[in-house]
Amino acid sequence: MPKRIAIANYLSPEELFSRYRKATQTTERSHYQIIWLLVTGKTVLEVSQVTGYTRIWIYQLVKRYNQDGPMVLGDQRHQNRGKESLLTDVQQAQLWQVLSHKAPDGGLWNGRKVADWLSELTGQSIDLSLIHI
Repeated sequence: MPKRIAIANYLSPEELFSRYRKATQTTERSHYQIIWLLVTGKTVLEVSQVTGYTRIWIYQLVKRYNQDGPMVLGDQRHQNRGKESLLTDVQQAQLWQVLSHKAPDGGLWNGRKVADWLSELTGQSIDLSLIHI
């Protein structure tokens, strides 16, 4: 018999179902559905087949839910600030100012020219994959 997964008792199955049905955002709705199905006795494999989420993702979601409760359900990407900028505000302003003119060789700016200019400005080697113009 497949092993059932343990879910923290933050909300009753009825409350989970109610939140699943009332959710207006797709991700939040799916997350509540997953937790509700698991609480009602479904296996991870069954939940995976019903929802289309992988078993690994379901385990990650359950781990987060068990640690922090219902507040982690739903789309959390808005809390991801992303990577800090490589340039200070002053350096960014200098870059925008320089880009408004022709490149030092008189031609158009390209990734290599921007990387070279930034290397001079910062004193660091700049990876071309980080340049988007």
